Amino acid sequence: MAFSAELGKAGFTPTAINTTATVTLDKTDAGFTVTESHLDMTAKIPGIDAEKFTAIANGAKAGCPISRLLNAKISLDAKLEA
Repeated sequence: MAFSAELGKAGFTPTAINTTATVTLDKTDAGFTVTESHLDMTAKIPGIDAEKFTAIANGAKAGCPISRLLNAKISLDAKLEA
């Protein structure tokens, strides 16, 4: 959602965004805890170049309220489809 919002602010309208999350759950002294979340995202966005796409994706990752909520390692692989 953060990525879509940032695209809109930058004037881009995607035709498709597909994201898959792989979450790591570890048992700690406090119980089971999400320790990592890896996002794989592909998107089709008319008129955007790879540099702008990467900048928006990384900015959305850094500013996402859910990412900040989780006290976990968040990683992202973002791919722009032709």
